Amino acid sequence: MNEHDAAEVVVETITRMARERRPLMRRVLPEGEVHFWEHYPDDDARDAQTRARWYYHVHAPGERDPAEHGHFHLFLHRTQLNDPADFIAAPTEGEDAPAHVTHIAGLSVDHSGVPLAWFATNRWVTDEFLYPADAMITHLDRYNVDATPEDDLVNRFLTAMVALYRTELSDLLRERDAVLAKLVETEGPGAYEAGNDVLVTCPIDLDAKIESLGLE
Repeated sequence: MNEHDAAEVVVETITRMARERRPLMRRVLPEGEVHFWEHYPDDDARDAQTRARWYYHVHAPGERDPAEHGHFHLFLHRTQLNDPADFIAAPTEGEDAPAHVTHIAGLSVDHSGVPLAWFATNRWVTDEFLYPADAMITHLDRYNVDATPEDDLVNRFLTAMVALYRTELSDLLRERDAVLAKLVETEGPGAYEAGNDVLVTCPIDLDAKIESLGLE
């Protein structure tokens, strides 16, 4: 999916959500009590064809930017990579880890469901197999979650957002690697396993992005 096609999907899905008065998070969260830190859906939204996935969760007040309602975590499955063994750091269980995923980025949204920012995290935050930025960038076009059992508009929106922001996500992942390299240089490999949860952020101005492509 190229940038223009992705932008059209983003505009379409957001417009339909607004028309139905059901923003992103209301399509993901249960009607009743929402538990901080829980994954929604419980076992993640997994695409039946690509094995890519996402989940949404909400941090407790005081543990998040007041402007943020919650955020999505977006993942590729290791089987989507050309060389699944080429990781930098891995879960302690290694190949016996329960989830063979690699984290693309987090996508935070405000209380109206409007995207606020992309962010990159340390390995331990999502217990991922951490791959070099260049490997991730090469495979960003393989992120597709259109076939998860969750809300179709949410699925299509997330797929399109990765395609629309491929350049920004590439820069984010490269900057993540640079920050991690400095941490490992001073702290050793243990730097991947504690502290420094959010390493890099990239604010989102969706209107400006759409305008830059000549779309209205």
